[in-house]
Amino acid sequence: MTASPLQTLATSACFLNIPLSPAMFKNLKEKHASLFESKQPNASTSESDRGQDLSSILDRSQRGDLTVLVAETAESMRVRILELFENNKHSSPDRVSPQPSPQKDPHGDQEEDSPQLPPRPQRKPVPGEAARKQSESPNKPLNPQSRVTVLSTFENWRDSVLLRVGEVVNQDNDDQPDQKGQSELQKAAQSEDLPLDEDEDRLKKLQEIYHPIETPLAHLPKATRLLILHSLLLLLLSLEHYSAYSRVLMLNVASSLNIDINILNQDEVKVARGLLATALALSADKSTEEKPKKNDDMRKWKVGIASVAGAALIGLTGGLAAPLVAAGLGTVLGGVGLGATAAAGLLGTLAGSSVVVGGLFGAYGGRMTGRMMDKYAREVDDFAFIPVRGERKRNQKDKESAEQDHRLRVTIGITGWVKEESNFVVPWRVIGADSEVFALRWEMEPLMNLGNAISALVTSAAWSVAGREVLARTVFSTLMSAVMLPLGLMKVAGVVDNPFSVAKSRADKAGEVLADALINKAQGERPVTLIGYSLGSRLIFSCLQSLEKKNAYGLVESVILMGSPTPSNTEHWQKIRSVVSGRVVNVYSENDSVLAFLYRTSSMQLGVAGLQAVEGVPGIENLNVSEMISGHLRYQYLLGKILTLTGLQDLDAGEIEREEAALAVEDKKEEKERLKNQEDAGVKDPESAAAQETVNSKEGFGEDTRLQKQVEVQTQENMASHRIEMLDLDDDDYSTPLKDDPSKHSAL
Repeated sequence: MTASPLQTLATSACFLNIPLSPAMFKNLKEKHASLFESKQPNASTSESDRGQDLSSILDRSQRGDLTVLVAETAESMRVRILELFENNKHSSPDRVSPQPSPQKDPHGDQEEDSPQLPPRPQRKPVPGEAARKQSESPNKPLNPQSRVTVLSTFENWRDSVLLRVGEVVNQDNDDQPDQKGQSELQKAAQSEDLPLDEDEDRLKKLQEIYHPIETPLAHLPKATRLLILHSLLLLLLSLEHYSAYSRVLMLNVASSLNIDINILNQDEVKVARGLLATALALSADKSTEEKPKKNDDMRKWKVGIASVAGAALIGLTGGLAAPLVAAGLGTVLGGVGLGATAAAGLLGTLAGSSVVVGGLFGAYGGRMTGRMMDKYAREVDDFAFIPVRGERKRNQKDKESAEQDHRLRVTIGITGWVKEESNFVVPWRVIGADSEVFALRWEMEPLMNLGNAISALVTSAAWSVAGREVLARTVFSTLMSAVMLPLGLMKVAGVVDNPFSVAKSRADKAGEVLADALINKAQGERPVTLIGYSLGSRLIFSCLQSLEKKNAYGLVESVILMGSPTPSNTEHWQKIRSVVSGRVVNVYSENDSVLAFLYRTSSMQLGVAGLQAVEGVPGIENLNVSEMISGHLRYQYLLGKILTLTGLQDLDAGEIEREEAALAVEDKKEEKERLKNQEDAGVKDPESAAAQETVNSKEGFGEDTRLQKQVEVQTQENMASHRIEMLDLDDDDYSTPLKDDPSKHSAL
């Protein structure tokens, strides 16, 4: 007799020693009832239409192996969560592949075996660091209620996945006649010779990060393994969301099946296009239908320059025919494929509901948000998601744009300072097209003021003479005596201190807005990766803290923070780690004297993440880029190289070369400005005794007033140009620059 999904869950639970009471079975059945409503092939379905499915390409034993693989992977993810809540003095310095071990009741008092962690980069001890660590309190466990909430969220997801997998893998076709066409399809699944873009180095890197779990399925033919991965993706989508947990599960399974991450990424792109193409094709004949009313809550957001069509168009479709949807989703890369009906069965309700498809991609009145909630309107004046690729403004080509641009994953790049508006977008073009990439434009004027101020600081005569003393006399000094800095340098500090203080405060508030946007599904039911540098990292840090306070788990897949002006203490990073399902990478440079100078008046007893490794938190990866980053302004021009070092695979090689060329130009420009400022200050040799005497005098080089004026003029000129472009009375959300749409009524 064929086992039920609940029996499959029971088998997996017994294997992992997870106690399931009869009441829990009943609750699971009721909670996940929708999983039993998916379309299944019936006896009248032709073999050619049904094609491959899991029950035809895997025997019973192999389907059991798949269930065990998914259950083991989910359990290893659960163990990663649990180790955050253990009151260990220090996490293990070595990380190895976690092996699921018998677990006790997660809400009990018994201690569980925490898996060892992958190796963390080694670094030299920093003077004064020991004193800072002694002043820190011992590793505090997270709030017990947080443990209950995050485990509940994760286990609800895990249970729904196991139930869905169990429902599908336990279909039995033994009673069906062996058709000749079915046999031919099964032969195709045995192929090893497929035209795929595979790379051993990429696979090795994937397995270093997501340690493979040993499974007999890894020895199956390549085509069969691809069909398994593809089928699992469709199964996860049938849950009506593709959460961060689901994405991490897919990465782990790909690693265990020895499948290159590029194959998974391309499959996700293909599935996204298939869903959207079908929905948009059907919506073409429905253009006269009444548009759905906008959600009142979503009206609170102020849409910025980004507007991505698609969700509203999907919502106009009254329904999707399952075979039509599945026709674009059954084929796997390399030509091997599932049958239309089989794919529809895997997709479940997603195959027949345009509303669900719209929700998956962000059914938000057709716009990918930059709207800001009213309660933050007085605090955050500028907040918008800008698509890095595709059309910024979409009208007649909405359908084509949505189909081409939407992905199953979202990446948001967040800039930390700007000197011109393009700095919000251009640096993030280095990220490839496997995910839907947005640049976050936020608080342009404060960030432009900061960018100009930092540039003025590092090219000043005072910085040329005394800048190298900053690291020794601030964060890395036992006494942290910033007051010992030369008086002449402190006079110039006034140029940058206020802009940094203002922008830092705005970053904290914008982070809360971003958290609300994610919680309100502005990006749909898709996993989000957040990448930022400088104050962009602080914005992400604030966002994650807000998500933790609001118990919003399973939204963020991975986070990469570069040059972060944030604390590096354990307690803060434990909290942000708890809301990230995948990786958290802290990129720092011990040579970033600008960051040390800017952060000198903050809570330095808690450390500075952008200057040192984050210690004592399981799952935090540290990347030391001291040899590459000699100054804070260099992050913007070295994103591609740094992201390559983190193991991010989907990068644009052409954009990495462009960054290198742009850095060379910027270095020359900066050197020219530095020499001019030295000449104006009468400095012939920055290392001379005369220069040292001047910078230590009360008057310094007398350049602070001139530099302050220079910063103000540069900022106002750039902002004036921006305001003229955005001014349009018929465009109350300022989403369309006049030069791009001259037909609209304009105040000009």
